Amino acid sequence: MMTEPIEQQNQLADRMAEEEKIWQRVDENGSRWTKVYFGGGAHLRNWLAQFIELKGEENVKLEEADSRGFLCYEESGEKMYRIWVKDAAETAP
Repeated sequence: MMTEPIEQQNQLADRMAEEEKIWQRVDENGSRWTKVYFGGGAHLRNWLAQFIELKGEENVKLEEADSRGFLCYEESGEKMYRIWVKDAAETAP
């Protein structure tokens, strides 16, 4: 039926809109973190390595994200992640 692909597209659009609202957080120590990447696979590994090299491992966090609504991730069982980088003002000497 033709409505299934449209429903999937709507669900994906809704999930992307939800994800776009998540861009900054404050941890238990009061440090601010900014989301710099959302996804998985080889792209995730590449971006993670680059951010660690540029910012230092202590200034980069990896968080598993909900893959609900992302059909390719749901079907493959691959996990999605967010990469967070501590704000520069927080890491200044």
